[in-house]
Amino acid sequence: MAPPTGTTGTQLGRRQWAFAFALVTSLFFTWGFAYGLLDVLNAHFQTVFGISKLQSTLLQLAYFGAYFVWAPFAGTFMRRVGYKKGIHIGLGLYSIGAIFFWPSAKYETYGGFVGSTFVIGCGLSTLEVAANSYISVLGTPQYAAARLNFSQGFQGVASFAGPLIASRWFFTGANATSLGTVQWVYLAVAGLGIALNILFFFCDLPEITEDALAEEIDEVGITDGQGPFWQQYRCIFGFVAQTAYVGAQVTVASFAVNFLVDQGVGIDQSKASKLFSLCQVTFTIGRFVGVAILNFIDPALLLAFYGFCCSLFCLLVSQLLGYSGIACLFCLFFFESICYPCIFTLGTKNLGVHTKRGSGLIVMGVGGGAWYPPAQGALADSTYTRHSYLVPMSGYIAMTIYAAGLVVDQARKNGFSFRNHDELTANLKRAADDFSPSDSLPDDAKGRSSSEKKVYSDELVRVV
Repeated sequence: MAPPTGTTGTQLGRRQWAFAFALVTSLFFTWGFAYGLLDVLNAHFQTVFGISKLQSTLLQLAYFGAYFVWAPFAGTFMRRVGYKKGIHIGLGLYSIGAIFFWPSAKYETYGGFVGSTFVIGCGLSTLEVAANSYISVLGTPQYAAARLNFSQGFQGVASFAGPLIASRWFFTGANATSLGTVQWVYLAVAGLGIALNILFFFCDLPEITEDALAEEIDEVGITDGQGPFWQQYRCIFGFVAQTAYVGAQVTVASFAVNFLVDQGVGIDQSKASKLFSLCQVTFTIGRFVGVAILNFIDPALLLAFYGFCCSLFCLLVSQLLGYSGIACLFCLFFFESICYPCIFTLGTKNLGVHTKRGSGLIVMGVGGGAWYPPAQGALADSTYTRHSYLVPMSGYIAMTIYAAGLVVDQARKNGFSFRNHDELTANLKRAADDFSPSDSLPDDAKGRSSSEKKVYSDELVRVV
């Protein structure tokens, strides 16, 4: 099957760009809500099924293991059929997995929940390959990290809605030891997925193709994406960094309720779930704060700083007891905020014809969430929960090394800079300066430059 014909984000008009941006951003709410519920189900199933912390991490293993297994296939599939059909497949799998929570709750089978979670993970990994990649290329690379942080901010809104629902319906009264409300909540989740699938079917989503992206960067002299895929080291090491970071992020959230209860300050599971929801609010606020900062500060430099702060506060969480440890946990959630979108956009920057394959590889890194929770769960079962937070610290350190390496590489090639700059426009200007007065830029380059100025000046994140 031949790839669909398409365009680039810089060639879209203002209204078409805003519509595509808003439509794809709506997808981020779906997996944010599912992820927010997953972390509190971890603690709820410990009570209902009488399982250990280590056994409860099978949910994370299924959910994030699906990313590791399925994301590369999703990227390859979308190279052939485009973003829109990939979104339909993702939403379909998401809804099917959520529907199967009903019989799993009806017959109280923990294995059924694990299997259903794996199907949901396959659907969400497909959506992440599509949505993260689409938002990243929907405009200038200069603001790619800011755009993706803005869109993923709505994932954060859904993430704290999940624990709020859980604190009200999962951990109070008779619901604290039953699964009745779980099946109704996930039936509503399935309905949301079906409604979004219908909406996307009737909406015209502009297709952004890899060939058009490759032509866009080639004509201004950017050669980063040339060569075979295995030589795209920024992307390959980005996969390693994303695996380490997501593993750390997931395991920090997975044991947050247990950590808060074990701090010895009189916090029960219901109150801990509410506090965890406030941690997610802090995370979301950090996302939108990051949007503003990333308009001015180089993403690699900011990621290196945030990575250092994550490592520091994770160490403090593992050592401090009481309210001091809780305060450090909130700080950790704040500095986690921009990391995933920045790693994704830095790892897939200027990949050209490798864009969708690279996106699949970076999303595959989300599979790190499957490996870290069992390690932390085993340590938490054998010692204090707070001491187990030494496990995710290793992930933050790996991410910081990746970001610092990018800063050094950029400084070696173009000189060190604190500021975020527009690489496409700068290269286009240099190319124009190389022409003599008797020469001119090709007509397509002129049209693209004019279109860039029109679209870039209207980008939502710049207005924000």
